[in-house]
Amino acid sequence: MNGFALSVSRGIARVTESALGPYQSAVIRIGFAGTWLLFLLRELPHRQELYGPDGPWSWDLARQLIADNGAFTALMWWDGQFWFEAVYALAVLASVLLLLGWRTRTMSVLFMVGVLSLQNRSVFMGDGGDNVLHLMSLYLVFTRCGQVWSLDARRAARTREARARGEWISDRVGPVLWVVLGAVLVAVTAGGRFDSDWFVPALLWGVWLAQALWWVIGRYAKSYEPRVLLDIVANVIHNGALFVIASEACLIYATAGWYKIQGSRWQDGTAVYYPLHLDYFSPWPALADLLAGNGTMVMLVTYGTVIVQVAFPFTLFNRRVKNVLLALMMTEHAVIAVLLGLPFFSLAMIATDAVFLPTSFLRKLGGWAARARGRVFSAGGPVLLPEGDGSASLPESGSTVSSAAGPTASSVPGGSTTRPEGAPTPPRRRPEDSGAAPEDPGTQGSPAPRTTPSTPT
Repeated sequence: MNGFALSVSRGIARVTESALGPYQSAVIRIGFAGTWLLFLLRELPHRQELYGPDGPWSWDLARQLIADNGAFTALMWWDGQFWFEAVYALAVLASVLLLLGWRTRTMSVLFMVGVLSLQNRSVFMGDGGDNVLHLMSLYLVFTRCGQVWSLDARRAARTREARARGEWISDRVGPVLWVVLGAVLVAVTAGGRFDSDWFVPALLWGVWLAQALWWVIGRYAKSYEPRVLLDIVANVIHNGALFVIASEACLIYATAGWYKIQGSRWQDGTAVYYPLHLDYFSPWPALADLLAGNGTMVMLVTYGTVIVQVAFPFTLFNRRVKNVLLALMMTEHAVIAVLLGLPFFSLAMIATDAVFLPTSFLRKLGGWAARARGRVFSAGGPVLLPEGDGSASLPESGSTVSSAAGPTASSVPGGSTTRPEGAPTPPRRRPEDSGAAPEDPGTQGSPAPRTTPSTPT
């Protein structure tokens, strides 16, 4: 019984003391923001027909459908060309800033608003990749996806260095964002523009008020306990969101695999042959004919697809087998992107699969990227690479410290930032002693200087 209680205690500590998977959540953030950004830029010349006033699905038809299904879209708040262009531009800007990791908590909310607004405006324009992006944009709001590989992480590191030198740093951007976006939220609510179900409006109000609570606690709390409590809540929500993302990926593959088993074409090994001969899915006819002309290859790909999709959820208990199947699935999606001309569907699925990538591989990937960036920018001056994995000046996942910033219009209080190996540990001091501005959850900063266990592989 003592052993069981100890295991439960360790599990609770693991979930509450740190935001797990900082590298995985960063890859998910970059993957989905990049996928949506590329889609918006590719369809920029056709945006009017897809989601705008010139589309076959008119504004009146969209209003009638939304009145029935209660979907959220900001495009239904006002009619007209100017409002559509503004929402489209907001979606592009939020994607760019989320990709870079600038105020990730706030940008994740605006990213969600952009995705839901455009996709729910014309529901018949999407495919499987759009459905995945739709769901993940909601889940990203609850994650601390800016712990590493983000401008927020770099700003947090500079803030820690300044605090270690005894310097006072104040954040003006966070409060301005919080006030401006709060004013928009109040105006939309007072104007009765929320025609959707209660969930999205409640989420927007909840994250905005959570930012205010975080700021008040950081500014006026006399001890660390309230801030530590907020950090624990944020860690639990982040870890729960990562679990939901992983479960969603398993559900997608398991459902797809078991449905394929019931199809006669998948049973006789010829299912892959037919889409290769559809003009709509043949951007490279010669390449498709080369694959379709080999019966053995068609059979192997058909059966291999079913086996990998059905088996993958059961391989999560064996790391080596899981990594092999994960590589096969990512390769399969890359082939689908080329052969069938579905790049955004494939990018969305690869970004979802990233939640299962091992931390050691992602750290090495960050090191390679840092060294490549160092070679590119070496002509402009010396580039200092950190020790260890060489992941630029991005923080490690070992310890959690506080960062100074202000509130923004965003979600649940932000995630924990981390200290690079060998960096000076800032002294423990209360916010009122250091004169620092209160914490900004949008910067993914931890509310109190405290050490947490390293994130597992």
